[in-house]
Amino acid sequence: MTLATKPSTHPTWANAIAQPAKEFAPTPLPVISGKIPAGLRGSLYRNGPGRLERGGRKVGHWFDGDGAILGVHFRDDSTTGVYRFVQTSGYQEETAADKYLYGNYGMTSPGLIWNQWLRPVKHSANTSVLALPDKLLALWEGDNPYALDLETLETIGLDDLGGLDQGIAYSAHPKIDPNTGEIFNFGVSVKKDVLLNIYKSDGTGKIIKKSAFKLDGFSILHDFVLAGQYLVFFIPPVRVNILSLILGLNSYSDAAKWKPQLGTQVLVFDKDTLTLVSRGETDPWFQWHFGNGYVDSNGSIILDIARYEDFQTNQFLKEVATGKTTTTAKGTLWQVNLNPQTGKVTKTEQVLDRGCDFPFVSPSEVGQANRYTYLSVHRQNVDISKEVLSAIARFDYKTDTLCEAEVGENRYASEPIYAIDAYNSEQGWILTVVYDGNTHASEVWIFDSDRLNESPVCKLQLPSVIPLGFHGTWKPA
Repeated sequence: MTLATKPSTHPTWANAIAQPAKEFAPTPLPVISGKIPAGLRGSLYRNGPGRLERGGRKVGHWFDGDGAILGVHFRDDSTTGVYRFVQTSGYQEETAADKYLYGNYGMTSPGLIWNQWLRPVKHSANTSVLALPDKLLALWEGDNPYALDLETLETIGLDDLGGLDQGIAYSAHPKIDPNTGEIFNFGVSVKKDVLLNIYKSDGTGKIIKKSAFKLDGFSILHDFVLAGQYLVFFIPPVRVNILSLILGLNSYSDAAKWKPQLGTQVLVFDKDTLTLVSRGETDPWFQWHFGNGYVDSNGSIILDIARYEDFQTNQFLKEVATGKTTTTAKGTLWQVNLNPQTGKVTKTEQVLDRGCDFPFVSPSEVGQANRYTYLSVHRQNVDISKEVLSAIARFDYKTDTLCEAEVGENRYASEPIYAIDAYNSEQGWILTVVYDGNTHASEVWIFDSDRLNESPVCKLQLPSVIPLGFHGTWKPA
């Protein structure tokens, strides 16, 4: 007698994160279909949580997973992939103990409460990457970045970039000015005051200027905008109870509360002097990510964001770590007009009513007017309370149309990454890592940036499953 197999209660995407990731050394990647473009020369890097369980205990939030980085190197004679966990001190300690020893964004330190007081959270190094001429930085919201070898992804160690104090954050979304090569970033620190620290670096990553601005409270701030001469921050109406963190009563996630009555604060800084130009306030909303920003002919800042109406997105992302979600949190693409001299928002408009996030533009257009924004979207006609973002698309601001790549059932594409062709600057390629739930395998798909709705020009097989992750970058050869 054959017993019927009980159907799984978990969605297909959950299989990608159900087991800890398997590292692999530099390995030639076989071509599944198509051909690697001759002008695609450089390296793709992607970061994300590679492990969500240890010693029988699950993490408290998707943001808590140990960072693991994929590198795919496109050379004239070969294409190789390498995948390694970032060897942070906390990762090494917990690996040796085979249990969690530290708290994190969504979990407190294990053990009795008096053992948690003032105990540091673990550096997860799991959010994004910044490729510098001589090293790769693994970025995380709460500390200095970790430096890695660009080729092998071997961990070198914490890096202060010549100007970061110990333990001070260098966040996950640096902006590179395509005209000067300067790198801008920020980090929030909490000591006597809550400070927004802003950094300007040269092209090597070395910090050449920094400033600090006192904030009204401790919020969740993940991204900002470079728009022409300005750096723009929107502080969402989320406030973290600092005392409950110090006492170890709550994790950051649980201590963060939605307070719409505060509105969204607007801060505009001059990118050369890093001094405040204006501050203002607008309607309450939450955003993780901005797409791009620029200054129009009238002197107004135009920027786009993936906007959420409240902070339910945090609960959804917490549920992702369990492999089963029930919370509806829909981000949509909005465009905002802002007067930089007054900090006043003059117009907000939803330009795409499709569940989306991870907006992205060509690196050559950062801070300048752009026609196209690339982003991750939900497939049509899915229950977004049960599905993660799974497809990629391009929104055309000139025609107000969306061009979508057809990924297929049970496949999940990561955030799209734009790579400029080495031989033709007018040609671009979109790279994404796809988890194929039909075969339980991961692949690299390459699209023509102008033909996302056509089949990929090439697919490459990866040696093991790459768990769903967050952000990446392209480093030209």
